[in-house]
Amino acid sequence: MRALIVSNMRPDAAHPERGRFVRDQVAALRRLDGVDVELHEFPPGARALARAPADLRRRFAQGAPASASRRGRSAHGGRADTRDGASGWDVVHAHFGLAAWPALAIPARVRALTVHGTDVRHPRTRLLTAAVLPLIDLLGAASTALAAELPTHAARRRALLLPCGVDIERFHVIPRAHARQQLGLDAEGAYLLFPADPARAGKRHDRALALAHATGARLLSLGGVDPARVPLFVNAANAVCVPSESEGFGLAVLEALACEVPVVATPVGVHAEALEGIAGTLCAPYEQQRWRDALQPHLSASDPRVQGRASAERFSVQRMAERVRDAWQRALQRSGSPAG
Repeated sequence: MRALIVSNMRPDAAHPERGRFVRDQVAALRRLDGVDVELHEFPPGARALARAPADLRRRFAQGAPASASRRGRSAHGGRADTRDGASGWDVVHAHFGLAAWPALAIPARVRALTVHGTDVRHPRTRLLTAAVLPLIDLLGAASTALAAELPTHAARRRALLLPCGVDIERFHVIPRAHARQQLGLDAEGAYLLFPADPARAGKRHDRALALAHATGARLLSLGGVDPARVPLFVNAANAVCVPSESEGFGLAVLEALACEVPVVATPVGVHAEALEGIAGTLCAPYEQQRWRDALQPHLSASDPRVQGRASAERFSVQRMAERVRDAWQRALQRSGSPAG
């Protein structure tokens, strides 16, 4: 089965973290037998979006041979050489509604789209996402809550849950003293982690900052952090604070649980499901006093941990990749086109 993944989240020097969850899923898909996957990323923004169809046609219109994913890739996620034996794509799968439009430039037996949040919630982007949905054979959403926000009844009825998942190999328990040493942090300090770019208003950095001030903790943030260093930040913190207004999925909570770090989070995305029954965590609407009370035991402990890894494993990137692979196969069977 040959699949092309299209994403409008190419990282850059200022935002090396952008689109990492899609690249993690691509890596997991490539580990599955019988699946050849290519990734094409382009930057966010109107100009890049306008150029993307021509770029896609130039790189991928002739399809890919079965061995393409094992022969190397270009710096932009494209193929090093796929001209010989090309026979088209079984699946072209876009991540985010805007990316679905340039993905239409590539012939495919099945067209797939996974929505992640802003493509459904931002007024202008929601209109563009709604317009492309009739052209999509396989529709995925990152969470049940997000699927319920899709713009049409038909879309809500047919949407599958296809999140990208947490990389439980990268996110694991690291001794807090070691993590802090690597980051140059005070070994005895009290730290909260806000696991997002403070510039993203919906993540509510203002709430996390107020909470840090109220508890006397220092607040760390992840905007512009190299993804390879993020597990150090998670493990260095006494607790992770996720006071978001909304989440398409809730990957940061799962990353914290995979590291067995305490979490306080609002009940959005998969937070309630992931945190259910885990002592030392809180999933509740943001109320400063309640969240402060939940955090105090962790801020006074030298290396507070919670039993959260088993919950994170339910949403592992490998399990979610298998779910995507299975959805592709079913969609191909419905189309009458067996996987190549």
